[in-house]
Amino acid sequence: MTQFPSFVEGLPLTRRALEFATERHEGQRREADDAAFILHPLEVAQILRSGGYADEIVAAGVLHDSLEDTDATPQDLEQRFGPEVARLVCSVSEPDPEGSYAERKARLRRSVAGGDRGALVVYAADKVAKARELRMTLACDWSAAASAGTAEKLDHYWASLELLEQLLGADPLASQLRFELEALATLPPGMPAQAR
Repeated sequence: MTQFPSFVEGLPLTRRALEFATERHEGQRREADDAAFILHPLEVAQILRSGGYADEIVAAGVLHDSLEDTDATPQDLEQRFGPEVARLVCSVSEPDPEGSYAERKARLRRSVAGGDRGALVVYAADKVAKARELRMTLACDWSAAASAGTAEKLDHYWASLELLEQLLGADPLASQLRFELEALATLPPGMPAQAR
């Protein structure tokens, strides 16, 4: 039996979601540090749990990448976790995989904007975790800072922050995302000594 972090204790739906996501994301690796990919959904779920959100929202945080990165379907999620979790995950998943990164992410932001507060906080927690991963990437590979992909990600994260502040106001997750992005802009990770 897989052992999960203690924050999932008392969250039966989240625990089931974590078992499902762990199986579906098996073999996938995180780009930033080559850790098992499941660490990213776990981080999103922990951010939500720390914010005191309900089991359904934390479970959606665990599952938020399952439609984009695995063979899971909205029907799978609804059957296993109920219509609320499936709806939240659909709200934060790219509606169409076609087009450039900027086009896909603009569609995603429009989709999230049409969601409710639960979808917005799952999206916000994801962006906080992604901004932290970007800092880790830059700390490990300073040359990534000059890549077009990094600039596109930052543009998307800033546009996401604008959306979240507009719709959530002074929510702690929006504030945390602002901090992460401002820290990247004003206090970027140092260039590794071997790259100087």
